[in-house]
Amino acid sequence: MYNLLADAVIIVHFLFILFVAAGGLLILRRPRMAWLHLPAACWGAFIEFAGWICPLTPLENHLRRLGGEAPYTGDFVVYYLVPVIYPAGLTPLTQYILGGLVVAVNLVIYGYVLYRRFLRRAQASDQ
Repeated sequence: MYNLLADAVIIVHFLFILFVAAGGLLILRRPRMAWLHLPAACWGAFIEFAGWICPLTPLENHLRRLGGEAPYTGDFVVYYLVPVIYPAGLTPLTQYILGGLVVAVNLVIYGYVLYRRFLRRAQASDQ
């Protein structure tokens, strides 16, 4: 049962990372999602810039121990994503790059959304 819960934490963790990285795209259709996405994106970027480990990683490791499996060292990104994306491992520079990408992608998306909103209001006031 604990291993199943640990696997569920992995799925939630991965979905959260996707939401942090690309969730800004959701606001193109649902602008109110910004109230959920902005704090998540800030948290994700902060974790990367600070070099911290997301609290979901120790939770998963705890559940793995309870299930009789060996926990892994490092964080979720290092254990699951970096081997796929960066074979050499996660360095502080890589973490800064990942955090910067989160910020840059979301600044572009939010800038576009704000531009569209401004453009619509300007067109509405012209009529």
